[in-house]
Amino acid sequence: MDFLKESVRSGMVAIVGPPNAGKSTLMNHLLGQKISIVSHKPQTTRNRILGIVNGDDYQIVLLDTPGLHKARQPLNREMVRIAMESLSEVDAVLYMIDVSLPLPEKQKKKEGQEMLEQMNGVQAPVILLLNKVDLLEKEKLLPMMKRYSELYPFHGVLPVSALTGEGADHLLQELLGLLPMGPRYFPEDMPTDVSERFLVTEIVREKVFLLTGQEIPYSCAVTVESFQEDTIKQMTTIHATIVLERGSQKGIVIGKGGSKLKSIGMAARKDIEKMLGQKVLLKLWVKVKKNWSKDERFLKELGF
Repeated sequence: MDFLKESVRSGMVAIVGPPNAGKSTLMNHLLGQKISIVSHKPQTTRNRILGIVNGDDYQIVLLDTPGLHKARQPLNREMVRIAMESLSEVDAVLYMIDVSLPLPEKQKKKEGQEMLEQMNGVQAPVILLLNKVDLLEKEKLLPMMKRYSELYPFHGVLPVSALTGEGADHLLQELLGLLPMGPRYFPEDMPTDVSERFLVTEIVREKVFLLTGQEIPYSCAVTVESFQEDTIKQMTTIHATIVLERGSQKGIVIGKGGSKLKSIGMAARKDIEKMLGQKVLLKLWVKVKKNWSKDERFLKELGF
């Protein structure tokens, strides 16, 4: 427990913002490895994912949160609750938005109002991240930064590209200026506090997001039934279940002759092997649990 005795810049930072703004991509870049799953579809992140960024004289504990949005279904309400609760326990907040898409004036006004509502009562300093500036015409950047800086008393408004890493070094320096001196919260070789079993469910769910149509991802959950490591064979055997809401979705995920499920399994296995550093035997099943996203008992089983 020597890491508890060392005094460095250390603290917790929440990454929040609308769905699909690039929050998970940013955290993965700052970590230098993949912890949060990523897809081009909104609401990919459902749980709060913790990532630990270590330097010689600092430790930043990042909280990647579900996207903030108007929520009606129980699952979506839980996702927003998780994100908002993160704001009460951190030393700084990164509020990220995607500035690559042109928005009509009415939508810009609505976006600003939602931002103010979400940041209402936040005590920690907030840095606004304008993400995907690599896709933005450069002459639009300064007027955009000025407009956003007038909406809320941000500690700073920074242009970044979570994908390319543009602006990441500047962001890191800004964060270090906000963090207090104190002990490291976690050992330096620990990139996250979530279990390998949880990361397996996230990896499988990511592949479902990436390899199926628009209908499936939001109706999909993943559970790990067994996780057995054979130290002699240097192999881990994992049995996991993809849970869907409707019977009509089962054929889509399985595919003709099981082709789609096989593709999901192969893609997931590669990432899991990279994470675990050894061979993996991954067995996937598909089952239907009608309207699981509205079943509060099942949501608790998933960790919500």
